[in-house]
Amino acid sequence: MSDIKVMIVDDSAVVRQVVSALLNAAPGIAVTYAVANPLLAIERMKMQWPDVIVLDVEMPKMDGISFLRKIMAERPTPVVICSTLTEKGAQTSVEALTAGAVAVITKPRLDLKQFLHDSSDELVAAVRTAAGAHVVKSKYHAPLPPVPAKLNADAVLSLGDARPMTATTERIVAIGTSTGGTQALEEVLTSLPRVCPGIVVVQHMPEKFTAAFAARLDSVCEVRVKEAANNDRVLQGQVLIAPGGKHMLLRRNGAQYFVEVVDGPLVNRHRPSVDVLFRSTARAAGANALGVIMTGMGDDGAAGLLEMLKAGARTVAQDEASCVVYGMPKEAVKRGAVEKTVPLTAIYREILQQLG
Repeated sequence: MSDIKVMIVDDSAVVRQVVSALLNAAPGIAVTYAVANPLLAIERMKMQWPDVIVLDVEMPKMDGISFLRKIMAERPTPVVICSTLTEKGAQTSVEALTAGAVAVITKPRLDLKQFLHDSSDELVAAVRTAAGAHVVKSKYHAPLPPVPAKLNADAVLSLGDARPMTATTERIVAIGTSTGGTQALEEVLTSLPRVCPGIVVVQHMPEKFTAAFAARLDSVCEVRVKEAANNDRVLQGQVLIAPGGKHMLLRRNGAQYFVEVVDGPLVNRHRPSVDVLFRSTARAAGANALGVIMTGMGDDGAAGLLEMLKAGARTVAQDEASCVVYGMPKEAVKRGAVEKTVPLTAIYREILQQLG
Protein backbone atom coordinates (compact mmCIF):
# COMPACT_ATOMS: atom_id res chain seq x y z
CA MET A 1 0.00 0.00 0.00
CA SER A 2 1.21 3.52 -0.74
CA ASP A 3 1.98 6.00 2.01
CA ILE A 4 -0.73 8.26 3.42
CA LYS A 5 -0.02 11.66 1.85
CA VAL A 6 -0.43 14.43 4.44
CA MET A 7 -0.56 18.20 4.02
CA ILE A 8 0.07 20.43 7.04
CA VAL A 9 -1.52 23.89 7.05
CA ASP A 10 -0.40 25.99 10.03
CA ASP A 11 1.01 29.50 10.31
CA SER A 12 3.47 28.38 13.02
CA ALA A 13 6.84 27.37 11.60
CA VAL A 14 7.50 25.36 14.77
CA VAL A 15 4.30 23.35 14.33
CA ARG A 16 5.03 22.72 10.66
CA GLN A 17 8.56 21.57 11.44
CA VAL A 18 7.73 19.35 14.42
CA VAL A 19 4.57 17.80 13.00
CA SER A 20 6.31 17.09 9.69
CA ALA A 21 9.14 15.30 11.50
CA LEU A 22 6.76 13.29 13.70
CA LEU A 23 4.55 12.15 10.84
CA ASN A 24 7.42 11.38 8.47
CA ALA A 25 8.93 9.18 11.18
CA ALA A 26 5.74 7.07 11.32
CA PRO A 27 5.67 4.08 8.95
CA GLY A 28 3.27 4.52 6.03
CA ILE A 29 2.87 8.31 6.38
CA ALA A 30 4.54 10.96 4.23
CA VAL A 31 4.16 14.74 4.53
CA THR A 32 3.98 16.08 1.00
CA TYR A 33 3.57 19.79 1.82
CA ALA A 34 3.67 21.99 4.93
CA VAL A 35 2.39 25.50 4.25
CA ALA A 36 1.62 28.63 6.28
CA ASN A 37 -1.93 29.43 5.15
CA PRO A 38 -4.88 28.04 3.17
CA LEU A 39 -4.16 30.09 0.05
CA LEU A 40 -0.76 28.45 -0.30
CA ALA A 41 -2.41 25.10 0.41
CA ILE A 42 -4.87 25.62 -2.44
CA GLU A 43 -1.99 26.23 -4.86
CA ARG A 44 -0.14 23.10 -3.72
CA MET A 45 -3.29 20.99 -3.90
CA LYS A 46 -3.60 21.81 -7.59
CA MET A 47 -0.39 19.82 -8.08
CA GLN A 48 -1.05 16.96 -5.65
CA TRP A 49 -4.16 16.34 -3.58
CA PRO A 50 -3.43 15.00 -0.08
CA ASP A 51 -5.06 11.99 1.56
CA VAL A 52 -5.27 13.83 4.91
CA ILE A 53 -4.95 17.49 5.89
CA VAL A 54 -3.67 18.57 9.33
CA LEU A 55 -5.19 22.00 9.77
CA ASP A 56 -4.89 24.90 12.22
CA VAL A 57 -7.91 27.14 12.83
CA GLU A 58 -6.56 30.66 13.35
CA MET A 59 -4.40 31.66 10.37
CA PRO A 60 -3.79 34.69 8.12
CA LYS A 61 -5.21 35.05 4.60
CA MET A 62 -8.07 32.62 5.30
CA ASP A 63 -9.15 31.03 8.58
CA GLY A 64 -9.15 27.27 8.90
CA ILE A 65 -12.93 27.00 9.26
CA SER A 66 -13.55 28.74 5.94
CA PHE A 67 -10.90 26.59 4.27
CA LEU A 68 -12.43 23.42 5.73
CA ARG A 69 -15.91 24.34 4.51
CA LYS A 70 -14.54 25.06 1.06
CA ILE A 71 -12.83 21.66 0.90
CA MET A 72 -15.85 19.75 2.19
CA ALA A 73 -18.15 21.48 -0.29
CA GLU A 74 -15.91 21.00 -3.32
CA ARG A 75 -13.85 17.85 -2.75
CA PRO A 76 -14.38 16.20 0.65
CA THR A 77 -11.06 15.23 2.21
CA PRO A 78 -10.29 13.88 5.71
CA VAL A 79 -9.13 16.71 7.97
CA VAL A 80 -7.51 16.58 11.40
CA ILE A 81 -7.82 19.86 13.32
CA CYS A 82 -4.80 20.84 15.44
CA SER A 83 -5.98 23.82 17.50
CA THR A 84 -5.54 25.53 20.84
CA LEU A 85 -8.05 24.37 23.47
CA THR A 86 -9.58 27.21 25.46
CA GLU A 87 -13.17 28.04 26.36
CA LYS A 88 -13.33 30.27 23.30
CA GLY A 89 -11.37 27.84 21.17
CA ALA A 90 -13.68 24.97 22.05
CA GLN A 91 -16.52 26.71 20.20
CA THR A 92 -14.27 27.22 17.18
CA SER A 93 -13.26 23.58 17.19
CA VAL A 94 -16.89 22.49 17.42
CA GLU A 95 -17.59 24.56 14.32
CA ALA A 96 -14.71 22.80 12.57
CA LEU A 97 -15.98 19.36 13.55
CA THR A 98 -19.46 20.30 12.43
CA ALA A 99 -18.04 21.42 9.09
CA GLY A 100 -16.62 17.94 8.54
CA ALA A 101 -13.31 17.49 10.38
CA VAL A 102 -12.69 13.87 11.36
CA ALA A 103 -10.67 14.48 14.53
CA VAL A 104 -9.30 17.20 16.80
CA ILE A 105 -5.88 17.35 18.43
CA THR A 106 -5.76 20.05 21.07
CA LYS A 107 -2.60 22.04 21.68
CA PRO A 108 -1.56 24.53 24.38
CA ARG A 109 -0.20 28.00 23.86
CA LEU A 110 2.93 27.26 25.92
CA ASP A 111 5.54 24.49 25.59
CA LEU A 112 4.09 23.66 22.18
CA LYS A 113 7.08 21.77 20.86
CA GLN A 114 7.24 19.46 23.90
CA PHE A 115 3.49 18.92 23.78
CA LEU A 116 3.60 17.84 20.14
CA HIS A 117 6.36 15.35 20.91
CA ASP A 118 4.41 14.01 23.89
CA SER A 119 1.28 13.68 21.75
CA SER A 120 2.92 12.09 18.73
CA ASP A 121 1.11 8.75 19.15
CA GLU A 122 -2.25 10.52 19.32
CA LEU A 123 -1.44 12.58 16.25
CA VAL A 124 -0.28 9.58 14.21
CA ALA A 125 -3.38 7.60 15.26
CA ALA A 126 -5.64 10.48 14.26
CA VAL A 127 -4.02 10.72 10.82
CA ARG A 128 -4.35 6.96 10.26
CA THR A 129 -8.01 7.03 11.34
CA ALA A 130 -8.71 10.01 9.11
CA ALA A 131 -7.13 8.28 6.13
CA GLY A 132 -9.66 5.47 6.43
CA ALA A 133 -12.66 7.72 7.03
CA HIS A 134 -15.50 8.07 4.56
CA VAL A 135 -16.17 11.80 4.27
CA VAL A 136 -19.00 13.35 2.28
CA LYS A 137 -19.89 16.79 1.02
CA SER A 138 -21.05 19.02 3.85
CA LYS A 139 -24.63 20.55 3.70
CA TYR A 140 -18.35 16.84 14.80
CA HIS A 141 -14.27 13.32 17.91
CA ALA A 142 -11.11 13.27 19.16
CA PRO A 143 -9.36 10.03 20.06
CA LEU A 144 -8.46 9.71 23.71
CA PRO A 145 -4.97 8.70 24.78
CA PRO A 146 -4.49 4.95 25.24
CA VAL A 147 -4.69 3.47 28.73
CA PRO A 148 -2.96 0.35 30.01
CA ALA A 149 -6.17 -1.64 30.44
CA LYS A 150 -9.39 -1.50 28.46
CA LEU A 151 -12.19 -1.49 31.02
CA ASN A 152 -15.79 -2.39 30.29
CA ALA A 153 -18.99 -0.95 31.78
CA ASP A 154 -18.50 -3.03 34.96
CA ALA A 155 -16.02 -0.35 36.04
CA VAL A 156 -18.87 2.15 36.42
CA LEU A 157 -22.08 0.09 36.64
CA SER A 158 -22.07 -3.57 37.60
CA LEU A 159 -24.22 -5.86 35.51
CA GLY A 160 -26.09 -7.19 38.56
CA ASP A 161 -29.79 -7.85 38.10
CA ALA A 162 -30.49 -6.19 34.76
CA ARG A 163 -34.26 -6.77 34.78
CA PRO A 164 -35.94 -3.47 33.81
CA MET A 165 -38.89 -1.96 35.62
CA THR A 166 -42.39 -2.39 34.25
CA ALA A 167 -43.54 -0.51 31.16
CA THR A 168 -44.65 3.10 31.24
CA THR A 169 -45.98 5.51 28.65
CA GLU A 170 -42.61 7.31 28.59
CA ARG A 171 -40.32 6.25 25.74
CA ILE A 172 -36.56 6.74 25.70
CA VAL A 173 -34.02 6.92 22.88
CA ALA A 174 -30.34 6.31 23.71
CA ILE A 175 -27.79 7.19 21.02
CA GLY A 176 -24.08 6.40 20.95
CA THR A 177 -21.59 7.71 18.39
CA SER A 178 -17.98 8.73 17.92
CA THR A 179 -15.89 9.65 14.86
CA GLY A 180 -18.11 11.46 12.38
CA GLY A 181 -20.90 11.63 14.93
CA THR A 182 -21.10 15.38 15.23
CA GLN A 183 -22.25 15.74 11.63
CA ALA A 184 -24.39 12.61 11.84
CA LEU A 185 -26.15 13.81 14.99
CA GLU A 186 -26.91 17.14 13.37
CA GLU A 187 -28.45 15.32 10.40
CA VAL A 188 -30.68 13.26 12.70
CA LEU A 189 -31.65 15.89 15.26
CA THR A 190 -32.46 18.64 12.74
CA SER A 191 -34.89 16.20 11.10
CA LEU A 192 -36.90 15.73 14.29
CA PRO A 193 -40.05 17.74 15.07
CA ARG A 194 -40.54 19.45 18.41
CA VAL A 195 -42.64 16.52 19.64
CA CYS A 196 -40.38 13.48 19.88
CA PRO A 197 -39.26 11.01 22.55
CA GLY A 198 -36.76 12.07 25.18
CA ILE A 199 -33.23 11.42 23.88
CA VAL A 200 -29.95 10.81 25.70
CA VAL A 201 -26.69 10.91 23.73
CA VAL A 202 -23.08 9.93 24.24
CA GLN A 203 -20.80 11.52 21.65
CA HIS A 204 -17.13 10.84 22.31
CA MET A 205 -15.78 14.33 22.85
CA PRO A 206 -13.33 15.99 25.28
CA GLU A 207 -14.23 18.27 28.16
CA LYS A 208 -15.34 21.80 27.23
CA PHE A 209 -16.40 20.71 23.75
CA THR A 210 -19.77 19.20 24.60
CA ALA A 211 -21.35 22.37 25.98
CA ALA A 212 -20.50 24.30 22.81
CA PHE A 213 -21.61 21.37 20.66
CA ALA A 214 -24.96 21.13 22.44
CA ALA A 215 -25.48 24.89 22.19
CA ARG A 216 -24.84 24.82 18.47
CA LEU A 217 -27.30 21.96 17.92
CA ASP A 218 -29.87 23.77 20.03
CA SER A 219 -29.60 26.77 17.70
CA VAL A 220 -30.41 24.73 14.57
CA CYS A 221 -32.91 22.13 15.89
CA GLU A 222 -36.60 22.30 16.70
CA VAL A 223 -35.96 20.06 19.72
CA ARG A 224 -34.19 21.48 22.73
CA VAL A 225 -30.56 20.31 23.05
CA LYS A 226 -28.42 20.82 26.15
CA GLU A 227 -25.36 19.44 27.86
CA ALA A 228 -26.65 17.13 30.58
CA ALA A 229 -26.38 18.05 34.24
CA ASN A 230 -26.81 15.63 37.12
CA ASN A 231 -30.49 14.83 37.83
CA ASP A 232 -31.78 16.42 34.59
CA ARG A 233 -35.20 15.02 33.66
CA VAL A 234 -35.48 13.22 30.33
CA LEU A 235 -38.37 14.96 28.62
CA GLN A 236 -40.17 14.73 25.30
CA GLY A 237 -38.71 17.13 22.78
CA GLN A 238 -35.39 17.38 24.62
CA VAL A 239 -31.93 15.93 23.89
CA LEU A 240 -29.35 15.55 26.67
CA ILE A 241 -25.70 15.32 25.57
CA ALA A 242 -23.31 13.62 28.01
CA PRO A 243 -20.65 16.08 29.23
CA GLY A 244 -17.11 15.45 28.04
CA GLY A 245 -15.02 13.83 30.77
CA LYS A 246 -18.07 12.39 32.61
CA HIS A 247 -20.15 9.24 32.30
CA MET A 248 -23.93 9.61 31.91
CA LEU A 249 -26.38 6.98 33.19
CA LEU A 250 -30.13 6.74 32.72
CA ARG A 251 -32.10 6.32 35.95
CA ARG A 252 -35.78 5.94 36.74
CA ASN A 253 -37.95 7.18 39.57
CA GLY A 254 -41.49 5.88 39.27
CA ALA A 255 -42.64 6.73 35.75
CA GLN A 256 -40.04 9.44 35.27
CA TYR A 257 -36.57 9.16 33.79
CA PHE A 258 -33.57 11.29 34.69
CA VAL A 259 -29.83 11.18 34.11
CA GLU A 260 -27.00 10.75 36.56
CA VAL A 261 -23.69 12.36 35.60
CA VAL A 262 -20.73 10.76 37.37
CA ASP A 263 -16.96 10.51 37.39
CA GLY A 264 -15.29 7.19 36.83
CA PRO A 265 -12.53 5.40 34.94
CA LEU A 266 -12.31 5.30 31.18
CA VAL A 267 -14.57 2.56 29.77
CA ASN A 268 -13.51 1.18 26.41
CA ARG A 269 -10.94 4.00 26.65
CA HIS A 270 -13.68 6.63 26.69
CA ARG A 271 -15.40 8.89 29.19
CA PRO A 272 -18.30 9.31 28.50
CA SER A 273 -18.81 5.74 27.35
CA VAL A 274 -21.65 4.49 25.19
CA ASP A 275 -21.60 1.12 26.96
CA VAL A 276 -22.24 2.80 30.31
CA LEU A 277 -25.24 4.71 28.92
CA PHE A 278 -26.63 1.67 27.10
CA ARG A 279 -26.27 -0.65 30.11
CA SER A 280 -28.04 1.84 32.37
CA THR A 281 -30.77 2.27 29.75
CA ALA A 282 -31.27 -1.49 29.52
CA ARG A 283 -31.73 -1.61 33.28
CA ALA A 284 -33.87 1.52 33.70
CA ALA A 285 -36.03 1.43 30.57
CA GLY A 286 -35.95 -2.08 29.08
CA ALA A 287 -38.61 -2.41 26.39
CA ASN A 288 -39.47 1.29 26.72
CA ALA A 289 -36.19 2.18 24.95
CA LEU A 290 -34.66 2.41 21.51
CA GLY A 291 -30.89 2.06 21.21
CA VAL A 292 -29.15 3.65 18.23
CA ILE A 293 -25.47 3.10 17.46
CA MET A 294 -23.90 5.34 14.85
CA THR A 295 -20.64 6.11 13.09
CA GLY A 296 -17.51 5.68 15.19
CA MET A 297 -14.17 3.97 15.62
CA GLY A 298 -13.78 1.02 17.99
CA ASP A 299 -16.37 -1.10 19.77
CA ASP A 300 -17.80 1.12 22.51
CA GLY A 301 -21.55 0.54 22.71
CA ALA A 302 -21.69 -2.91 21.12
CA ALA A 303 -21.92 -4.81 24.41
CA GLY A 304 -24.37 -2.32 25.89
CA LEU A 305 -26.61 -2.43 22.84
CA LEU A 306 -26.80 -6.22 23.15
CA GLU A 307 -27.85 -5.79 26.79
CA MET A 308 -30.58 -3.40 25.64
CA LEU A 309 -31.81 -5.90 23.05
CA LYS A 310 -31.94 -8.68 25.66
CA ALA A 311 -33.89 -6.34 27.94
CA GLY A 312 -36.56 -5.93 25.25
CA ALA A 313 -35.45 -2.68 23.64
CA ARG A 314 -35.49 -1.99 19.90
CA THR A 315 -31.99 -1.58 18.46
CA VAL A 316 -30.87 0.18 15.29
CA ALA A 317 -27.48 0.71 13.65
CA GLN A 318 -26.35 3.21 11.03
CA ASP A 319 -25.41 1.47 7.79
CA GLU A 320 -21.86 1.26 6.47
CA ALA A 321 -22.44 3.44 3.41
CA SER A 322 -23.44 6.48 5.48
CA CYS A 323 -20.84 6.06 8.27
CA VAL A 324 -17.64 8.09 8.36
CA VAL A 325 -16.08 5.14 10.22
CA TYR A 326 -17.99 1.85 10.27
CA GLY A 327 -16.46 0.55 13.49
CA MET A 328 -18.96 0.73 16.35
CA PRO A 329 -22.01 -0.28 14.26
CA LYS A 330 -20.05 -3.10 12.62
CA GLU A 331 -19.06 -4.54 16.00
CA ALA A 332 -22.64 -4.30 17.27
CA VAL A 333 -23.92 -6.13 14.19
CA LYS A 334 -21.19 -8.76 14.62
CA ARG A 335 -22.32 -9.43 18.19
CA GLY A 336 -25.97 -9.82 17.19
CA ALA A 337 -27.04 -6.65 18.99
CA VAL A 338 -28.75 -4.97 16.03
CA GLU A 339 -32.33 -5.61 14.95
CA LYS A 340 -32.28 -3.20 12.04
CA THR A 341 -29.64 -1.39 9.97
CA VAL A 342 -30.69 1.84 8.26
CA PRO A 343 -29.03 4.75 6.44
CA LEU A 344 -28.36 7.96 8.36
CA THR A 345 -31.27 9.73 6.67
CA ALA A 346 -33.74 7.14 8.03
CA ILE A 347 -32.70 7.18 11.70
CA TYR A 348 -35.04 10.03 12.63
CA ARG A 349 -38.01 7.92 11.47
CA GLU A 350 -36.94 5.09 13.78
CA ILE A 351 -36.85 7.58 16.64
CA LEU A 352 -40.32 8.91 15.88
CA GLN A 353 -41.70 5.36 15.93
CA GLN A 354 -40.94 5.33 19.65
CA LEU A 355 -43.87 7.71 20.16
CA GLY A 356 -46.16 4.86 19.19
